[in-house]
Order: sequence, then C-alpha cells, then structure tokens
Amino acid sequence: MLFDKFLELVPLIEQQPLLSAQAHIEMASLERKKYFKDFDYSSFNPRKSAVLSLFYPKNYQTYVLLIVRSEYKGVHSAQISFPGGKMDETDNSLKETALRETYEEVGVSVNKISIIKQWSEVYIPPSNFIVSPYMGVSTENLQFNIDKREVDRVLELPISDLLDNRLISNVNLITSYSNDIEVPAFIVDDYVVWGATAMILNEIKQIIKNVL
Repeated sequence: MLFDKFLELVPLIEQQPLLSAQAHIEMASLERKKYFKDFDYSSFNPRKSAVLSLFYPKNYQTYVLLIVRSEYKGVHSAQISFPGGKMDETDNSLKETALRETYEEVGVSVNKISIIKQWSEVYIPPSNFIVSPYMGVSTENLQFNIDKREVDRVLELPISDLLDNRLISNVNLITSYSNDIEVPAFIVDDYVVWGATAMILNEIKQIIKNVL
C-alpha cells in the first residue's frame, strides 16, 4: 500500500471501534482461548506494559515495524514482538512507556512519531503482563539503531503483506505451557509471529480492511 494512501486512511482508522476478543481469538491457541471466556485476569494483579505498532514509509510503501528479541533467560526469549516493554516508575503513562521503549530498542525518537490511537489490551498469561498496544505513525524514512542487548534484528512488514491472508499458517511450537501445540501465526521473513503479537496484528489487519 502506498504510504500516501495509508495517510488518507489514518483518520478513518482512528475512528474505528476496537475489535478486541473478536480479532484476538482468531490468532489464539486452543489453550489460550480459555482466557477469552469470563476470565478475570485482574485477580492476578498483572504487570503493566506497552508496545508500539509503528507505521512508516519505505520506498513509498507502508510498513509496520516488528522486532526479533535477543535470546535471554525468560519466556519471551527470541520471540517476535513490537517494540515495547514494562512500564517504568518514571513513565507518566503507558503511551510514554511505548514511546520510550521504542527509542531505547530501535532508536526512533519521540519527535518522529505521532500517536494515533490505542489498540485493544492483551493479557499474556506466561509472564502475567497486560499489554497496551499503541498505533504510531512516522512520515520519515527511518534509520534504526537497535540495542543488541534487547533486539536481535528488525522485521519490516509491508502492510500489503499483512492484509494478505496467505501470510497466516498453523504451526506447531514448543511453548512455556506445551511441548507440542498448534498455533495460528503470521509468517514474516520465515519468522513465526504468534501469541500476543499475532493477536494485535490481527486487530490491526481487520481494522485496516474495514476502512478500505
């Protein structure tokens, strides 16, 4: 999708109602789906975090940024995600968390990003995080400066690919709660994008399709 065309759609995207579980459940594993029915995760006192789905131009086309996390001792090691992380005590809001983490992880400064809206929250059971995703737009041709302690590489996903249903496959994975489980996933540059990131991507995909 041409970036100029995408910019014309941004006001319409901003006005669209959130889809929440309606979009998330399509990219959830069978194990994960139990968390969509009358489940009150607030009793677990989840930690707050925020991520940023950053849209930007590259060769006149529209891309959204994903990252491959570095390997570390944790349940999200080497997974695909949006830039972001847990809320810091110094953050005044979750929006500020998303912007700060994006700068720290991939080097895109706050003054290059306009926040458009917040997507639906996602609860992540293995790490007990509640994630607040934000939509950001940059009109600049971005150069990424990644923090190798947290990010192995960036994945630049063309919006035209995201809107193509052929990007979705069912794959078998070893996860924190199963040694062999089938999950729906987006396949991006041979990387498997699943879990919370896939759920957020699916809401983004459906909302963009709704305004086309």
